[in-house]
Amino acid sequence: MNYIVGIDIGGTNLVLGTVSEDGSVLYGLRKEPTRAEEGPDAVVARLVGLSRQAIEDTRAADPETKVIGVGIGSPGPLDRVTGRVLITPNLGWTDFPLRDAIREALALPTALDNDANCAVLGEWWRGAARDTQHAVGITVGTGIGGGIIIDGKLYHGFSEVAGELGHTTIDANGRLCKCGNYGCLEAYAAGPAIARRAVEALRAEVDSSLPDYVSGKLEALSAQIVYQAARDGDQLALEVVRETSRLLGIGIANLVNIFNPEVVVVCGGVTMAGASLFDPLRQEVRRRAFRPAAEACRIVPGELIGTAGVYGAVRAFLDQLDDGLISGMDDA
Repeated sequence: MNYIVGIDIGGTNLVLGTVSEDGSVLYGLRKEPTRAEEGPDAVVARLVGLSRQAIEDTRAADPETKVIGVGIGSPGPLDRVTGRVLITPNLGWTDFPLRDAIREALALPTALDNDANCAVLGEWWRGAARDTQHAVGITVGTGIGGGIIIDGKLYHGFSEVAGELGHTTIDANGRLCKCGNYGCLEAYAAGPAIARRAVEALRAEVDSSLPDYVSGKLEALSAQIVYQAARDGDQLALEVVRETSRLLGIGIANLVNIFNPEVVVVCGGVTMAGASLFDPLRQEVRRRAFRPAAEACRIVPGELIGTAGVYGAVRAFLDQLDDGLISGMDDA
């Protein structure tokens, strides 16, 4: 059977594995911290080593394995044609030839796409948005990204930057975002921003059990801890999650009005918040979006927890192969 290595580069973690051409089998799953401060060359070296381990695992499980390529999902903006990462606010990379670095090291045809595009593409191919033709996905992690499926095909836009949903403005005079703009959705509702808002409330002496979760070390507070405290009933954590729901609801309502999708998939660590996030989020979308669009649209959590980007990177490779964007090379 043919397999493709799928690589998902996140601001916090690297995740990769090999996926069969039909998407039915995943082998060799690997995950480790990104450590972007080491620089792109060091990250590439670790990705190459992890990929080789995953390929070995796959061949051990399936002796008939043929690895035909590599798909990479990376933060962007980026250029799929040249394979270069143009700028990554959450990684600090600029004009880096990521695709060719991986391609040359592994001696395999390689495709590059935006990491959030890949997560949404994975959910459309094998997850919560399967069997739809019109879908939008929003990824909430270290940053906020997204992807748009129109007529069953990932939409990239004229200059390849469609889907940067985290950098839509929700407050014209709001917080400074890493991208340099003010009031971006990412500056309020990405994982680090959720933790930051909780810390700000704690420093304003709002009563909460949140410090107990981190032994009083507020710098260790994360969005995941806020979600856990909310599930445990902490009122401050619940308020932070409710405000996050409202802000995400504003962003998603705009997407529902613009794209009229069948489904909106919310991916990433934020799904850990469960009903405390999704119930008010759906209410906010119903309040703000046009009724015919809102009533026709399902808003659901992603199903491929931790692996959506891997599946999507593989599907991006297959799509770019079909579109003639990938040059051939001997398989590994």
